[in-house]
Amino acid sequence: MAKPAAILVVDDQSSFRFLLKHQLRDAGFSAVVASSAEEALLLIEQQPVDLILSDLVMPGLDGLAFLRKVSERFSNIPFVIITAHGSIASAVDAMKLGAFDYIEKHCSADELLITIRRALKYQHLLSENEQLKQQLKQQYCFQNIVTSDQDMKHVLELAASVSTSQRTTVALFGESGCGKEILAQAIHFSGGGLPANFVGLNCAAIPEMLLESELFGHVRGAFTGADRDRDGKFTLAKEGTILLDEIGDMPMNMQAKLLRVLEDRVFEKVGSNKLLAVDCRVIVATNRNLFKLVQDGRFREDLYHRINVFPITIPPLRERRGDIPILADYFITILRNHLGKPLLGLSQNAMSRLLEYDWPGNVRELRNCLERAAIIVPKGELIRTEHLSIHSQFTHKPIESTAAGNIDYLPSFSKDEISLEDIINQVLAATLERCGGNKTKAAAILKVNRKMFYR
Repeated sequence: MAKPAAILVVDDQSSFRFLLKHQLRDAGFSAVVASSAEEALLLIEQQPVDLILSDLVMPGLDGLAFLRKVSERFSNIPFVIITAHGSIASAVDAMKLGAFDYIEKHCSADELLITIRRALKYQHLLSENEQLKQQLKQQYCFQNIVTSDQDMKHVLELAASVSTSQRTTVALFGESGCGKEILAQAIHFSGGGLPANFVGLNCAAIPEMLLESELFGHVRGAFTGADRDRDGKFTLAKEGTILLDEIGDMPMNMQAKLLRVLEDRVFEKVGSNKLLAVDCRVIVATNRNLFKLVQDGRFREDLYHRINVFPITIPPLRERRGDIPILADYFITILRNHLGKPLLGLSQNAMSRLLEYDWPGNVRELRNCLERAAIIVPKGELIRTEHLSIHSQFTHKPIESTAAGNIDYLPSFSKDEISLEDIINQVLAATLERCGGNKTKAAAILKVNRKMFYR
């Protein structure tokens, strides 16, 4: 059975305190009383209360001074003013200081109880909202992006460093499915952004004629069908973050308008001349080579330089194969809870299959693959190779070895052209090719560090 809400009644008239105390207890509440604000402050220190009913005019600390003290020390307690006829103006002043509502002393018991229940419900919603905010911060924090790869750790360090800079435009580059949106959310929540104010827009998914309205909103009558004012993504992202995904697919005319937004931090709704301030962080993301698009004349060079203030490139999963076992274990733990199924994990052959695959869909594809496997695997069994949905054409070919355990590069040089540099180049190229482009693995096979491998 739920514990009854505790109501603290503060009034210097004993008869009124007595009346309210019995009305509240008859309605199922727990009621405590105090004859002054000073006594009430001591009571709050000794026992928690869920709501305060306080007279406005009292000896010593009056209702307004009492409200200030409560707001400073116990900001989560709803405060309701009790006022005599003729002091309504002061009660309104109290609401400006943070009081939830006010009631008159001669109001009916029903009016009193309605006000109390509204205040308690409002406080409950505030508490739920704060819990949700904390849950979202925990869910999208950098610590939940699991990795053992040094390049990926560097990516997280960069993202964490820029998360506190609200006005810096961040550009996220990487293949589809590598986690650009998740990283954007981590930047948003780590920077203290409001949970409801992370707004994403896929620039490639919105028709060109509607994209401007989606971004900036419109006023009534701006175009056929605009029967009311509508806020755009930049307005909805106020004090938060807007993620412009697939920025490389934005039409050229919209690129010019976005450039103005980033330069001047203002925009106009469609059909309006009123300037509105941009009050959010801007993160852009793309899986395309923007520099190549600039060279081809399909992306504005000035916008490219404007969004490239703080670029972060997320490496594809095939270049950090060491993360595959960690991510697989992480996803299986999540799926175990989500499906309510006692998943035992992966067999050795299944794990080898995951490590051989090139994952063109990156982390998203890995999760989807494991989710399907988790659904079809019988209870009490390990996930085996046959449970995995993997396309063989994207499987990485292991490095071939001779019987003696040496890598067979099959060098082919004419006697007139052979040189040490040619041999080194072919060995490097062959190792990189047979590692599926994984530079870290190729460097490890050749027993050199990655910087030397690049040189």
